[in-house]
Amino acid sequence: MRSKLIERLPRQRLLAAAVAALVLAGCASTTINENFTSVQQLSQERLGGEVKWLTTEDARLQAQTDVDALLAKPLSGDDAVRIALAYSPALQAMLYESAANSAAATQSARLPNPVFAFERLVRDNAGARELELTRTLSFSVLDLLLLPARLRLADYQQQASRLTLASNVVQAATDARQAWVSAVAAQQSVLYFQQVKATADAGAELARRMQAVGNYSKLQRAREQAFSADAVAQLARAQQAARSTREALIRILGLNEQQSSALKLPDRLPDLPAAPKDEASIAKTAMAQRLDVRMAQANLEFVAREQGLTRVTSIVNGLEVGVTRKNETGLSRQKGYDLSVPLPIFDFGDATRARAQATYMAAFHRAAQVAVDANSQVRENYGAYRTAYDIARHYRDEIVPLRKTIAEENILRYNGMLIGVFELLADSREQIASVVQAIDAQRDFWLADAGLQATLIGRPMSSMSMSQDGDSSSASGAKAAGH
Repeated sequence: MRSKLIERLPRQRLLAAAVAALVLAGCASTTINENFTSVQQLSQERLGGEVKWLTTEDARLQAQTDVDALLAKPLSGDDAVRIALAYSPALQAMLYESAANSAAATQSARLPNPVFAFERLVRDNAGARELELTRTLSFSVLDLLLLPARLRLADYQQQASRLTLASNVVQAATDARQAWVSAVAAQQSVLYFQQVKATADAGAELARRMQAVGNYSKLQRAREQAFSADAVAQLARAQQAARSTREALIRILGLNEQQSSALKLPDRLPDLPAAPKDEASIAKTAMAQRLDVRMAQANLEFVAREQGLTRVTSIVNGLEVGVTRKNETGLSRQKGYDLSVPLPIFDFGDATRARAQATYMAAFHRAAQVAVDANSQVRENYGAYRTAYDIARHYRDEIVPLRKTIAEENILRYNGMLIGVFELLADSREQIASVVQAIDAQRDFWLADAGLQATLIGRPMSSMSMSQDGDSSSASGAKAAGH
């Protein structure tokens, strides 16, 4: 028969500890809802749309009705963001994945269940059968003592899950807005490339007729026909770009086939703002609210708090206590408890403490680097934003008005028979090419604006490089427009 220390643990203390563990561990559904509410508030304040979690069939049907109402009119950039945040299946998947991570964090904060052991022994003693029953209820005391640390870890994991979800929501909104900008700009460019083609076709037909009556050389006619052929290719590329950007927008918004058919885009991009954003106020705002900076700070604080815990657990990494009750034939009932503690003979915990110290220093320097990166990214993206604004304004205020003035003067000269029809057509093509480049500059600005907004919140976007003559389609359009 085993020897046991007959002593009762205070039941009130055990009960109080168990109740405290249940309360502090929290409810998984409550934490999930709190995380979602936090991200929803961020989207309302900073993204121009409200994140909606479609957890019921009624909510899904209502969301589809809302999307259909938005698609009944030409879709604006803000409406595109609203659809992406409230309807997109990709975003709904993010919300459920975040909920799963949040539930796992809540589970990690809970104490392991106590272990009940039952032992039944029967032995013969001089022909008599003796029965021995042992019942033991045990739990880890170390887990109970470390419950505050487990709760801190769970809180950090919840914060990380919340910030990660917010970052993904920012990315979804930015992708939707930039896809809308690209789709509208591509559609707008098609209209101007159609004008280029019409002008080139008119020049080619006129050249054919003039050659037929002997007033034009074969070389001059070939030039006009080449311009017309180039315009056909450029229009085809522009139409394909419009289809591709439209489909990219459809995918990001998560529209079904019926909704895709109903999608209508505005005829043109929004006008430039009266003035660009101020760089100083932007830098100040960014450092106060960037998600990656907040995440790095939270990680550093958590690692710092865990230093004290590591010093304890590096030596004592297991402590269990059990309540035992034993019955044996012919003997009085026995009660007591047993205690087990690992002895630090082979592992003194020095490696664990060294790892903890190195982890803290790594977190410290990583937080410093995140701050450096944040400042640099804001400056870089603001530079791209301001350059795009200046270029778009330059096209709007200088190049396009000058081309318009030249066109008006050439019409007067043509009416006065100072220039011929081919000079007038060539000038018209150059004017249209300038307008296409102005559209590209305006598109680049709104893309840079969306990227800057994401950078301010903490989802860095790579700054766009400003091409000298617009994108490939514009450059090719200019070739088709000139002599």
